[in-house]
Amino acid sequence: MTQHFAEIVDAVTAIRHDLHAHPELAFAEHRTAGIVAEQLRAAGLAVTTGIGGTGVVATLTHGRPGTTLGLRADMDALPFQEQGTPRHASTVPGVFHGCGHDGHTAILIGAARHLATLPPFDGTIHFLFQPAEEGQAGARAMIEDGLFDRFPCDHVFALHNWPDLPAGELRTRAGPIMAAADKFAIAIHGRGGHAAMPHGTPDAILAAAQLVTQLNTIVARRIAPTDQAVLSVTQINGGDTHNVLPAAVTLVGTVRSFDPAVQARIEAAIGAMAAGIGIATDTRVELTYTRMYPPTINDPRAATIALDAAAAAGLVHGEAPDPALTAEDFAFMLQACPGAYVWLGQARAEGENPALHHPRYDFNDAIIGPGIAWIAALAERLVGARQG
Repeated sequence: MTQHFAEIVDAVTAIRHDLHAHPELAFAEHRTAGIVAEQLRAAGLAVTTGIGGTGVVATLTHGRPGTTLGLRADMDALPFQEQGTPRHASTVPGVFHGCGHDGHTAILIGAARHLATLPPFDGTIHFLFQPAEEGQAGARAMIEDGLFDRFPCDHVFALHNWPDLPAGELRTRAGPIMAAADKFAIAIHGRGGHAAMPHGTPDAILAAAQLVTQLNTIVARRIAPTDQAVLSVTQINGGDTHNVLPAAVTLVGTVRSFDPAVQARIEAAIGAMAAGIGIATDTRVELTYTRMYPPTINDPRAATIALDAAAAAGLVHGEAPDPALTAEDFAFMLQACPGAYVWLGQARAEGENPALHHPRYDFNDAIIGPGIAWIAALAERLVGARQG
């Protein structure tokens, strides 16, 4: 590691700590976006703000027209309370960088600063700082705001820290790497009544209990064992006191899948089961099914390039054996432009390995340098240095 590279790593590590201490939720990343823009203007890049709300694009161009590379980092935090005690702990009650987007942002700032100092090249690199990854589809908002029309890319890449892998180890795979994420909400309407006289009113709670049991048979009995899918009921809401049958109960949950045919089969099965329960229990059942994020599908050639860049950067690397059932709105960018999404291991050497979205999670600063090195190697392969 050169002295200059080490200085960049130290500088963006400090930025990471500052972002962690001042987290911002989806589409409210105003301070974060301001820091990104300030840092990259100072490095000599052309900066455009306000894309898709609070998104930032910084552009580095040299020489003759050539390959155009897009590199994306997400900026938003999560709406829950941090329970860890780092010196840079969140100062915002109920808001916390529990997924490491502060680290992703710092890595991409560092990569931009590092690449701006390298020998001239022919081509363009767009550094895409995205808002609202956590359930609010900030990638789609940027695309709908003209991201790839205003900043065309031949390839687009993103990394995400991965606590299940050793620190600095990079994994990816061709094809699906993250699942589609759907949300369902089922409102069950009875009439309400006295708990001592249940025969006088349709029982929405009993209907909800029967429906939860049936929903959990869909993947086991409607989907082939060779297909991957998950259905989880995550909320049951209804009732106010011990002696009143509520007039309504609501169920909420999520579905994860990789194949659109499987996704459609599950949605249809939920609808059929909900309707059947309504008939059987004399309740009125309303289903709202929302397809939130599509599956994240890597371009095979881009996945190979990502692994080759990891080898060039000296990182332990390899093909991820299985996709994850978690979801990622980088999927929208991969629908618009070929590219790949990679996992960069962040487990600490001493064995501490907090999961993503865990209240004691903290990004591992030790992978900032490897993350920058991988991006630099990726850029060299796709844009390349020009001699002379």
